Amino acid sequence: MIITRLTPSPIAALFKARREELELTQQEVADRVTELLPAREKLTQQSYAAFERGKSQTSKHAMQIANVLKIPLERLTAISIGEVSSAQEPRASYGPTEPSAIFLGAISTWDDSTPLDDDEIEVPLLKEVELSAGSGRISIQEHSKAKLRFGSISLRRQGIEPANAVCVSVYGNSMEPVLPHGSTAGVDRGRTTIKDGDIYALSHNGHLRVKLLYRLPTGGLRLRSFNRDEHPDEEYTPEQIRDQDLTIIGRVFWYSVLR
Repeated sequence: MIITRLTPSPIAALFKARREELELTQQEVADRVTELLPAREKLTQQSYAAFERGKSQTSKHAMQIANVLKIPLERLTAISIGEVSSAQEPRASYGPTEPSAIFLGAISTWDDSTPLDDDEIEVPLLKEVELSAGSGRISIQEHSKAKLRFGSISLRRQGIEPANAVCVSVYGNSMEPVLPHGSTAGVDRGRTTIKDGDIYALSHNGHLRVKLLYRLPTGGLRLRSFNRDEHPDEEYTPEQIRDQDLTIIGRVFWYSVLR
């Protein structure tokens, strides 16, 4: 009989260590995560336990779990891209810090006839649009109908001017496990100055992309994915940035996973 030993992912090991430090049970973590999820969506203790043990290597609720465990997103980023192991995480790193992204609550559903609350604003969703049939040219425009709702007070508390907020959809597996396919990310167009290792939305020859960004000494730019095994780093010189029309839309301040 062959016994397969389960190996938890680095993020799972971090979650377990932090949960035990906070003296929380797996059930308590699952219950608190469920409170952050949309109606009818739930994280069970069994699912969370499977992730901690390594039976499941990814969790679509990683961001919410980190929020419950008070783990800054930059810690997840560093572990996901292999810059630091969970065993190297100092306890002091969980103290107050500027987050790479924030959780502003679950998304609620509505239709066009649902009035906005006094504190709510509608945030447009950006999409790729072909400029003319068969030309192959792509442009990024605001979706005419799709919008998300945010509390303007919550945005301003994070230093985000509501008029600068837009949302984008994440496609493909390049940003897994943190931002799986189908995630929606909130973007602050007022913050385009690069902070190395932070997450940004980009326009690349008219295509929407979400990547970790790093400045290069030559004035160029490095684009990094969480899933580096399948999506290696991309480096661009200043000339390539200009020729390929690579521009920063803004910094990702929020994201949500709905599956």
